[in-house]
Amino acid sequence: MRAAGGGAAGRKEVTALWMWLLLMATACGFVFLLLNLPDHRSRSGPGEPPAQPNPSFVLVVRDCCWLNRTWRGEQTGGPQLSAKDKLQIGDVTKLNVLPDEIEGHADEIAAEEDERISRSPPSTKEKIWMMQDQLIMARAYLQFASSHGSAHLIRELKMRMKEIERAISHSSGASRLSGSVLQKMKAMELALSKTQRAYPHCSHISSKLRAMIYNSEELVRAHQSESSFLEQVAVRTLPKGHHCLAMRLTSEYFSLDPKEREFPKRSSMLMDDFHHYAIFSDNVLASAVVINSTIAASKDPKRIVFHIVTDSLSFPAMTMWFLTNPPSPATIHIKSLDELKWLPADFSSRFKQKGIRDPRYTSALNHLRFYLPEVFPSLSKVLLLDHDVVVQKDLSRFWELDMKSKVNGALETCSSGKGYHQLDNLVNFSDPSIINKFEAKACIFAFGMNIFDLKEWRSKGLSATYDKWFQAGKRRRLWKAGSLPVGQLVFYNQTVPLDHRWHVLGLGRNSNTRRDEIESAAVIHYSGNLKPWLEISIPKYRDYWNRYLNYDNTYLQQCNIHR
Repeated sequence: MRAAGGGAAGRKEVTALWMWLLLMATACGFVFLLLNLPDHRSRSGPGEPPAQPNPSFVLVVRDCCWLNRTWRGEQTGGPQLSAKDKLQIGDVTKLNVLPDEIEGHADEIAAEEDERISRSPPSTKEKIWMMQDQLIMARAYLQFASSHGSAHLIRELKMRMKEIERAISHSSGASRLSGSVLQKMKAMELALSKTQRAYPHCSHISSKLRAMIYNSEELVRAHQSESSFLEQVAVRTLPKGHHCLAMRLTSEYFSLDPKEREFPKRSSMLMDDFHHYAIFSDNVLASAVVINSTIAASKDPKRIVFHIVTDSLSFPAMTMWFLTNPPSPATIHIKSLDELKWLPADFSSRFKQKGIRDPRYTSALNHLRFYLPEVFPSLSKVLLLDHDVVVQKDLSRFWELDMKSKVNGALETCSSGKGYHQLDNLVNFSDPSIINKFEAKACIFAFGMNIFDLKEWRSKGLSATYDKWFQAGKRRRLWKAGSLPVGQLVFYNQTVPLDHRWHVLGLGRNSNTRRDEIESAAVIHYSGNLKPWLEISIPKYRDYWNRYLNYDNTYLQQCNIHR
């Protein structure tokens, strides 16, 4: 019995030993991986050989593996942070936190250095990257060893770091490295080797690294949250010049005689042989760009009638702008939401939701699109344009488009080359009222440029369909915020897909859209947060929008609105 018991005990010891060895190997491999991670730049360009690992990394792995072969009876911790780790997080935080001014300046310097390095030959770049790896290791060892290592060793390491930093600065962009730089690299290797021998304990290093990783993840989350918040502030904040423009236009509008506030050609507004364009917006300059670009691209602008609907606050400024900048030879008509007496009394405020502040999702003007037949009772067709589009080609062919007894002509995002949008990304398919009536993988269509057959709309009662879904969505969460998700339900199986060349999306969020794709499109759409009238817009796309504004206009000059 004792023999059997002894055998069992021996097997347990062997199992424990192997488990310890496995954990230590994993920890040391993790240390090696983190220390050998490249920085944010790619280490080898096309056709270049991959960079070779720094020899000092080999030293770390060698000694870590030696530790794995030595039984110390130590216990390795799990993925949770120990009390010691949490204390170390505080130390790491003190080392990582920099004032915003210093941090921003450091980013600029790093960007300039990257630019210089990118111009170096492959062999030089590889050496520079090796020096950068040496700096990463040296900084890590300073954090790990400063409280344990000798003062002489720490001073030597700091001195070598300064030498390497200067060497990198002088070598960036050079065709070849001088002999003195190579000597400094060898001296740093020697210093790292000494430091590594003085502080070989993998368990301590892995503990410190866990603390650094935890702290870095917390910083990333905080920066992402801050970035998202600041972006929303920028999106929602009217630029100073635009605010000035609205105030000046409003002031001059009220100084006019009531008879001077009227637009000409009112008799032709509802004639169905004209091409009617609808724009629902509270942004004066954005509406001006849509109208100017449409007229510039049109083959017969005399047949165009623009219908702008805006809110009561923006109505005076919007009207004054187009009175002083008439869209000749087209016709224009501007209405306020307050003139649409048949709308529900709470229409302007009913779309506000708790926790959602983005005006794209809470704007009454965005939801007015679901009442187009009521807004234009005498029209049979209307082309609805969002205010963040630019028209580049004649759109009159839409009035000859065979709608195939459907209501909505729109771009389907799944066929546009940007097709990751499916209905289940917007709508809650866990709700029985949804899953029984709609196909989860159905491709969604885009708003921004839509041709609507209002006769078919009226015959199918889609405004009532919208009201029904809107009320259901108030009782329970059926879709994401905004008018796009509910629009998918209202116009489900009622949409004719348009060729993707009619409508290019994403210039307000995607900087990778090709120039030829943009310039061949009939309509380009700055969908996303980075609108072309904001400072945060994508610079290379601004000119497509700017070319349709006359920046010599007196109002724009007075309000310092420039390109």
